Amino acid sequence: MRLGEISTQIKGLESDKLFSKPTNMGQEDGNSFGSILEKSLGEVNNSQVQAYSAMEDIATGRVENLQKAVQTIEEAELSLKLALEVKNKALNAYKSVMRMQV
Repeated sequence: MRLGEISTQIKGLESDKLFSKPTNMGQEDGNSFGSILEKSLGEVNNSQVQAYSAMEDIATGRVENLQKAVQTIEEAELSLKLALEVKNKALNAYKSVMRMQV
């Protein structure tokens, strides 16, 4: 999950799309919440795999560009932290909704 991709998705949300009546129950352009979440988690996983590969290359001395390897590791760490924060916020929101009295 790249930070630029998230900001692009957020900027892509227009107010008229948010409050208009859904025609196909949230499946507009194939971007349901579940598919966006699945895609984002896949990207986080891929960045973690690339980071582990970069760490292995550093440890074995096969790295050609140390700066790029360290950058890959840092990007993977940031994307994992972001995913964890999103999970925590979603879980807190769910718990808050469940505590509401109707």
